[in-house]
Amino acid sequence: MPVDPFDAVILAGGAARRLGGADKPGLAVGGRPLVERVVAAASGARRTVVVGPRRDLPGVLFTREDPPGGGPVPALAAGLREVDAPWLVLLAGDLPFLTAAHVRELLAAARPGAGAVMVDDEGREQWLVGAWPVPELRASLDAYAGRSLKGLLGPLTGTRLASPGRPWFDCDTMDDLKEARMNVLTEWTALVCGELGVDPARVDRDLVLDLTKEVAHGVARPAAPLTAYLLGLAQGAGTAPEDAVAKLITLAKNWERATTETLTDG
Repeated sequence: MPVDPFDAVILAGGAARRLGGADKPGLAVGGRPLVERVVAAASGARRTVVVGPRRDLPGVLFTREDPPGGGPVPALAAGLREVDAPWLVLLAGDLPFLTAAHVRELLAAARPGAGAVMVDDEGREQWLVGAWPVPELRASLDAYAGRSLKGLLGPLTGTRLASPGRPWFDCDTMDDLKEARMNVLTEWTALVCGELGVDPARVDRDLVLDLTKEVAHGVARPAAPLTAYLLGLAQGAGTAPEDAVAKLITLAKNWERATTETLTDG
C-alpha cells in the first residue's frame, strides 16, 4: 500500500546488563555507533525520536521514559508523545544490519489499522522492528496496563514479515557485537575485492588480521597497514614466499630482540 509520512521512535536507553552495563547503542560497528546506524536506516522519517540519553546526532529529538530504565512500554509511550505522523516505525537502538530498505519494506507491508513486524529466522516476532498505525497504537497504549510489547503490539499486528539480511539482529552480548563487526568486515572485504579485481576466496582474512594484530602490538600501530600493503605488493609481484604471513608474524613477535641485536651489532 502507499505509505503516508512516518515518524521513527528508537529505543536506546536499556541497561545492557549482558554487556556489563556498557553503553550498548554507543558501541561501534563498522566505525559507527549502533544507534547512529539505526538513525540512518530511518532517514526517511519526518521526525526521528530517540528514547535514551542525549547524543551528538543532529536532527534527532531526544526524550526519556519516566522513570529512566522503566522498560520498553514506558519508553514507547514517551516516544509516542513526540510523534505526529500517521505511521510510526518502532526500532531498537542496537540493530547493526537494519537498512533503509528494510524500513521501507515494513511500511509497505503494513495495512490500514494494522501494523507489520519483522520475524527472525525461526519465525519469532521481533517487536522492536515494526511499523504501526499511530491512532490505533495510541488507543491501545491508553487501554493497556501491562509491561510487554508483545501484549501491546500483538493485537495490532496484521503482517509478519521475513526479510533477508537479518534486520532484526540485535547486539545483546559481546558475541553478538563480535558477529556484527565480523559481518561488516566480510561485506567490506567483498566490496574491496570487487574494486580491485581480486577473488575474495583467495583472501585469508583471519590470517591477515592476525598478522596486522601482531605487527601493531609488537612493532607499532602504523606498521600494521603498511605491512599488509607490502605483503599485497609482494604477492602481486609473485615474490612472496608461501609462508610469508607466518614469517612476518615471527618477525613482529621478535621485533624488539631483532632491533636490539641490530643496534648493538658490531
